[in-house]
Amino acid sequence: MKKNIAIVSLLAVSIKSALAGPVSPENSLPKDTTKVIDIEEVVVIATPKENNRLRQQATSSTSFSQSAMRNNSVTSVKSLSALVPNLFIPDYGSKLTTSVYIRGIGSRINTPAVGLYVDNIPFIDKSAFDFNYSDIERIDVMRGPQGTLYGRNTMGGLIRVFTKSPFTYQGTDLRLGAATYNNYNASLTHYHRISNQFAFSVGLFYDHKGGFFKNDYNGKRIDTDNEFGGRIRAIYLPAENLKLDFTVNYEYTNQGGYPYEYTGKVSGEEDRADYIGRISYDNACGYKRNLLNTGLNLEYQADNFILSSVTGFQYLRDHMDLDQDFTEQNIYTMMQKQNSKTLSEEIVLKSKPGRRWQWTTGVSGFYQWLDTEAPVTFQKDGVRSLIEDNVNGIFPSGSPQLPTMHLTVNNPTMPVPGNYNTPTLNGAVYHQSTLNDILIEGLSITAGLRLDYEKIKMSYNAHSNMNFDFLFKIGPMQMESQGLNALSSFIGKESTDYLQLLPKFTLQYAWNKQNNVYATVTKGYRSGGYNIQMFSELIQSSLKNSMLDALAQDPNFSKFASMFEKYKDQPANIKETVLYKPEYSWNYEIGSHLTLFNGKLQADLSAFYMDTRDQQLSRFAESGLGRITVNAGKSRSLGAEASLRAQLTDQFSLNGNYGYTYATFTDYVISETENYNGNYVPFVPKHTFAVGGQYIFPLRKNALLDNITLDANYRAAGRIYWTEQNNASQALYGTLNGRLSLNKGNGQIGFWVNNALNKDYQAFYFETMNCGFAQKGRPVQVGIDIRCRF
Repeated sequence: MKKNIAIVSLLAVSIKSALAGPVSPENSLPKDTTKVIDIEEVVVIATPKENNRLRQQATSSTSFSQSAMRNNSVTSVKSLSALVPNLFIPDYGSKLTTSVYIRGIGSRINTPAVGLYVDNIPFIDKSAFDFNYSDIERIDVMRGPQGTLYGRNTMGGLIRVFTKSPFTYQGTDLRLGAATYNNYNASLTHYHRISNQFAFSVGLFYDHKGGFFKNDYNGKRIDTDNEFGGRIRAIYLPAENLKLDFTVNYEYTNQGGYPYEYTGKVSGEEDRADYIGRISYDNACGYKRNLLNTGLNLEYQADNFILSSVTGFQYLRDHMDLDQDFTEQNIYTMMQKQNSKTLSEEIVLKSKPGRRWQWTTGVSGFYQWLDTEAPVTFQKDGVRSLIEDNVNGIFPSGSPQLPTMHLTVNNPTMPVPGNYNTPTLNGAVYHQSTLNDILIEGLSITAGLRLDYEKIKMSYNAHSNMNFDFLFKIGPMQMESQGLNALSSFIGKESTDYLQLLPKFTLQYAWNKQNNVYATVTKGYRSGGYNIQMFSELIQSSLKNSMLDALAQDPNFSKFASMFEKYKDQPANIKETVLYKPEYSWNYEIGSHLTLFNGKLQADLSAFYMDTRDQQLSRFAESGLGRITVNAGKSRSLGAEASLRAQLTDQFSLNGNYGYTYATFTDYVISETENYNGNYVPFVPKHTFAVGGQYIFPLRKNALLDNITLDANYRAAGRIYWTEQNNASQALYGTLNGRLSLNKGNGQIGFWVNNALNKDYQAFYFETMNCGFAQKGRPVQVGIDIRCRF
């Protein structure tokens, strides 16, 4: 394989520019100027809602070009973590969920707190966020609530991803890569402009990851990954003022399990010292996903307005297997299958750019069909510890005057099947207006309002059957019944809806197109929903009551029916138990976008205060049976952000960013003994920063190479508290990364290293069933990639 890569490398760098076709706009940027190149000056992106470039808007944002993504090893949304101020995306082993945290706002399960749009199409489900980046032209990360224009689940911010346009890029791109830990990838994309009216692109990719961590139980790598897929894009311009842009993307993912090492008991019980620090579990874990996304963007430009229509359809079908106890004990396992279909539509009418009155009006909506099959199976050890011991724990013991009662479960395993249908309907109407040159030239005011409606339904069918023996003994009397049955079943429907008003108000002063200051107030919200994993908890309680009813009806024990009644739990209110409420946030922000020293330096600065109500947090249920979302009262986040880019010479450039977030609970009291007021919000780094630089070594005109480029960056985050109790945390840590690129025409060979200093850190931590588990960050990895355009 190494020999083949070397051959391809020589071919790539020997391709002449004349045969490589037209170069991309990014590669054609002038190299003889010390001006910082603004991505938006080169790559024109069509967005239906905005009239101005990002740095001209009153929002904190960071943009990445394709070369910036390559130089910073951005291969997925998770690799953006810490490259953007106050952005943290923990990578904990699966594409099932992508937890994005910005400014103290984030989500581990259920609805996202940060939105994702790809080619203007909204991705509703977090299970679709982590996709392949082989054909990406640009990424924008907008921080702070974007609710007025983008609606639900953008209260932390918004990530916009744009693929390459076949009108801009021509030729065939070949990309090959290999790295340590048995990683390799390949992609091939052809861009073709047939005429001035029609262009298309077709691409395929394959990616294999051999895994970084081993499961001591079987000696195999557990975080393997195999992916393949492709993308088609077609743009048709039937008239000068009309554009149709169609995309379709398919991916298949087959991932291994979860590299969670045991860190010890949280409290109480004695620990096994030989087990700490090991990844060792006995049941198979993995995640498979089929993901299909299609979209159609239509744009019509009239004399005084632009009309856009964006239609999207997403199909997601996945399958997760999980050893929920993450140990060699055979306690319980979980399987989850999702079948999701989402149809979205948005119609936007906006003014032409450059007008004194700029406005945007739109209507949007989507409908999501989501069927989830999520059975939990109690294995041998779990039947004993979670079912049998818990039930026996309710009976009195320790006194000769009290009866001895003992239940023995006969089921070798106990499955708890669950099927859930949770459709979501959302609709919104919004308007935003900006008046420019108010009182003085450059002063503008923006006001906007969105009315957002959402209806969520749930139909559920969860049940279980327990076969048991029961022994009753008091004094010399002993009675026993065998083969009794306890049945538990939950079948029904629930629904709820929300109506939200999401305002925005902004004051901005721009003394030219490249320099401005602003102050803004915005509101965002994250929708509520249902914790379907809570049904395992409900089943456990219901089984206990059913068992007591079976004993009360048994002839041997019917005379003790009134005593058994005392041990029963109150019947659960399904809606109150499984429903969690929406989360709300107000963001108060001041900031500035500056271009200084004749364009050599770009600076973006901001300070913010966020007030959050009913904050949604993820935690394991009290029994340990799965994660649930709870509302945590109130919290607040305050902080600041700074980003700098400097072109010091024609060859030498530097960049850096820093984010500070102080996010604490202000009203979160669970009980008299559990008061988290003043504690840090978990999964929110107090500091994030990244510094990087690039140096281009030019070579003589007739040399084998055009130039050699050296890139290096150091990114850091911390301290990160993992729990609401703040009893576990990761201190500030950083990783050093670098890349050396050999460039010739449209060919490039890159040698790269990630985590060059082999920094040891926790990427993720959680607690369940009084045990702590952590995933370590990936160790040092080196690789090579080859890129060329024919």
